[in-house]
Amino acid sequence: MKQIKILLTVLLLLPVLLLFSQQNNKLVILHTNDTHSQLEPTAPDAVRNPDMGGYARRLGVINQVREQEPNVLLVDAGDFSQGTPYYNFFKGRVEVQGINRMAYDAVTLGNHEFDNGMDTLAAILKLADFPIVSSNYDVRESVIADYVKPYIVVEKGGIRIGIFGLGVELQGLVMEEQYKGIKYLDPVKTVRKYETILKKHEKCDVIVCLSHLGSDSTTTKVNDFQVAKQSEYVDVFIGGHSHTLLENVKTNNAKGKPVVIAQMGKSGLFLGRVDLYLTKE
Repeated sequence: MKQIKILLTVLLLLPVLLLFSQQNNKLVILHTNDTHSQLEPTAPDAVRNPDMGGYARRLGVINQVREQEPNVLLVDAGDFSQGTPYYNFFKGRVEVQGINRMAYDAVTLGNHEFDNGMDTLAAILKLADFPIVSSNYDVRESVIADYVKPYIVVEKGGIRIGIFGLGVELQGLVMEEQYKGIKYLDPVKTVRKYETILKKHEKCDVIVCLSHLGSDSTTTKVNDFQVAKQSEYVDVFIGGHSHTLLENVKTNNAKGKPVVIAQMGKSGLFLGRVDLYLTKE
C-alpha cells in the first residue's frame, strides 16, 4: 500500500480568557511550507523520499481531517512557487489553483514568489481565493497592494484566531527589480505591533504567525526562535524557508510561556499538524 502522507502532531495546552464548550475547545492547525511547485508525488524510484507528497494526496488527508475535526485551520508559510517545470511553464498559476482547491485559510509570501517579478506575482495573486498575509513587507506602493493584508482574523467554532506573516529579507536573495515597491520592516518590531493588535484590539484567543524567516541561525540574520523569544502573545510560529523538519518544538517567549515552532521540511512531503486545547484562564 502506498504511503499517502505523514501527519505530524504537536499538543499544547493553551489558556485563554473565554470558556468554550467541550466540543469546541480544540483547534487543529494543518500546515505546509516550501512546496516549491511539487504538485505531483516524488518519483517512485527516487533515492530519497520516493513516492511521497503531491497535491492530490494532500487534499485527501486534509479532507479526512476536516471530516474528523470540527475546527481545522489550514495555512502555508510560503515558497509554494519554483522548483519544477509546472512553475517554469505556468509561473505559479497552477500552484494557486491547487491551493484554492484545498481551501487554505491563509498563506504568506516566500522569497521565491518574487522570482518572476512583481507583475507576474500580482497576476497570480489575483487568482487566489485565499487571504495572503505579510506584515513586515510594506506593499502599499507596489502592484500587489490590493492582494496582501498585514493580518486577518478568522473564527473556527467560536475560537477567534489572529494570523499575520513574516517574510525573509529579500535583498541578496532576489534581484531588486523583482521586488520593486516592497519595503522590508524589522521582524521583531512587526511581531510586537501585530500581536498586540490581535490580542488587545481584535480580542483573539489564538495568535498564529506564518513565518518565512527560517529556523537556522547560521543562514539567516533573524530566525523564528529569536523572534519567538521576544514575542509576548504569539502561540504558534508556522515556519518555512530553511527547509527544516520541526515537530513538537517549543521555546519560551518574553513572558516565559511556551511557544510552538513547527516546520515541515520542503516539497510538500509532510503535512504538519498542531493540536491546540483551549482552557479557561
